[in-house]
Amino acid sequence: MTETTAPRTPAAPTAGDVPTIELRDVHVVHKLRTGSLLHPDTIRAVDGVSVSVRRGEVLGIVGESGSGKSTLARVMTGLQPVTSGTVRFDGRPFSRSRERRRELGRTVSVVFQDPATALNPRLPVRETLMDPLRVHGVGTEKERLARVKDLLHLVGLPQSALEVLPRQISGGQRQRVAIARALALEPQIIVADEPTSALDVSVRAQVLNLLMDLKRELGLGLVFISHDISTVRFVSDSIIVMNHGKVVEHDTAERIFTDAQDDYTRTLLAAAPSLL
Repeated sequence: MTETTAPRTPAAPTAGDVPTIELRDVHVVHKLRTGSLLHPDTIRAVDGVSVSVRRGEVLGIVGESGSGKSTLARVMTGLQPVTSGTVRFDGRPFSRSRERRRELGRTVSVVFQDPATALNPRLPVRETLMDPLRVHGVGTEKERLARVKDLLHLVGLPQSALEVLPRQISGGQRQRVAIARALALEPQIIVADEPTSALDVSVRAQVLNLLMDLKRELGLGLVFISHDISTVRFVSDSIIVMNHGKVVEHDTAERIFTDAQDDYTRTLLAAAPSLL
């Protein structure tokens, strides 16, 4: 019988440094349609995960499809209720009250995998970026428009993009719009779930560089989720490796690549492509 050990974790932060997102022993269990009415089969999408994210740091989450990484991302953005465990934002337990969810929406934003489906195809870029500002009652219409123009500049798009529909621009430009929308409310953390997987190889590095530039300029925290461990290494300070809902390894990006402890991590490293 093989002895298992808990995954290493990076050095603890300094005292008083409250994480923006903190999960403690979080479990998410889904009921399946198989089994009996009283005893349905279940699947543990997230199984005892404890992790935290602070402003200014980049946490990479890597694993194959079905490893639980996207479910974990939904927990981090308040979209997925947990079966058990504790979820805290800015040091306070999360509740699903309307007020707390609106507050969370201004603290943690999300960038989805496919910008083509994440953006409303009927809305021009101007309205797409104005919408979160209106929903949260930020500023006057004039101030909102000024903010939208600043956002376009921030993500490297021309002002002429204000009036175009998503289908009229490239995939890389659509993802830049999605990133601009995520930045609209000045969040502390952006959770990016496979943000480059729907893009051409030649565009991926541009989007990754943009995210890292924004992290440095704005002091953002970033949770970067991918099945590609090489891409995760490119952007991350620390990495957690997930397999069947569990964290099997958690360490700095450098130590993961030079001294991986788990067999599954070593398998991912061996299969990693050389290109982004």
